[in-house]
Amino acid sequence: QVLLEESGGGSVQSGGSLRLSCVASEYIYGSYCLAWFRQVAGQKREGVASIDTDLSTSYSDSVKGRFTISQDNAKRTLFLEMNNLKPEDTAMYYCASAPVCGAQLPPLIAVAYWGQGTQVNVSS
Repeated sequence: QVLLEESGGGSVQSGGSLRLSCVASEYIYGSYCLAWFRQVAGQKREGVASIDTDLSTSYSDSVKGRFTISQDNAKRTLFLEMNNLKPEDTAMYYCASAPVCGAQLPPLIAVAYWGQGTQVNVSS
């Protein structure tokens, strides 16, 4: 059973925009905090943005002001709108869920479920 399924990755030039989507199962959506993580090969996976069940959001400093996390309840879908993309945003992006985020990015150890990932490439 696929609990989280991402889409929307691709290649874009620096300064461009992309929107990632993640469809969550009925089991997860509305009951878990949802988040986006990213990982560059050989580096640690890092939190990018999260939205809790009370709709409180958190962002990493590196994306604050450029990325926006949101959700569509009717479609059980999580979004990550990424604007003014930079080459350093190049990574595999993962949708994730954790029981609670507490108005902050969840640590890796708190993540209960992961999506399969979608690649984002930003060229200079």
